[in-house]
Amino acid sequence: MRIALFITCFNDTMFPDTGKAVVKLLERLGHTVEFPPEQTCCGQMHFNTGYRREALPMVRRFVDAFRTYDTVVTPSASCAGMVRDHHRVLAEQHGDASLAAAVEQLAPTVFELSELLVDVLGVRDVGAYFPHRVTYHPTCHALRMLRVGDRPLQLLRAVKGIDLVELPDAESCCGFGGTFALKNADTSAAMLADKVCNVLGTGAEVLSAGDNSCLMHLAGALTRLRTGVGTRHLAEILAATERELP
Repeated sequence: MRIALFITCFNDTMFPDTGKAVVKLLERLGHTVEFPPEQTCCGQMHFNTGYRREALPMVRRFVDAFRTYDTVVTPSASCAGMVRDHHRVLAEQHGDASLAAAVEQLAPTVFELSELLVDVLGVRDVGAYFPHRVTYHPTCHALRMLRVGDRPLQLLRAVKGIDLVELPDAESCCGFGGTFALKNADTSAAMLADKVCNVLGTGAEVLSAGDNSCLMHLAGALTRLRTGVGTRHLAEILAATERELP
């Protein structure tokens, strides 16, 4: 299958290894992954802070960059949710019927990584090997917008060598929420503290999630407290293999 990678501006700038892991994983499964260089931001930051008119050119650019592909994958549930749920809203709000029609055609082809693997490619065992104690945090957009359910856990359970432990109160928000962490810092910090306590209670070596934005927020606390718990995007665990061990 020919698959386009929507890396997202956040991952492209701060976590490029996650994008590399997606490519490595999908190519190992026999697929061709292409990176449209015209891609930029999906407009989520603008949309969420009220700059909806300013986000409209980003919707057009997204359509132009990805319209020729049958399948688009992204290692971000929040950005996938923006494309599938809010690009249409923006186009309709501004009376652009042709753009709305293009979005309606493109949006169903955009998948978060675990959706692509389980629902489209029909795989759960991707040949990964990760000999560590891991717990998984389901991010809010993955849970409540995309409703990915237990797809990431299905994939993690099939990883060889892994010791996957359940995260207590897993569905609670970590407190990031983009600008929420800045505008409501005290509330965000309290939510983060609760989440970190639950992570530490699992005895996990590694905390995984499908959104690096939330992992960045959590990693900040885990590092400041010198917990020794690392963070790893789902794609990076699934891309790991036994032959890479030293």
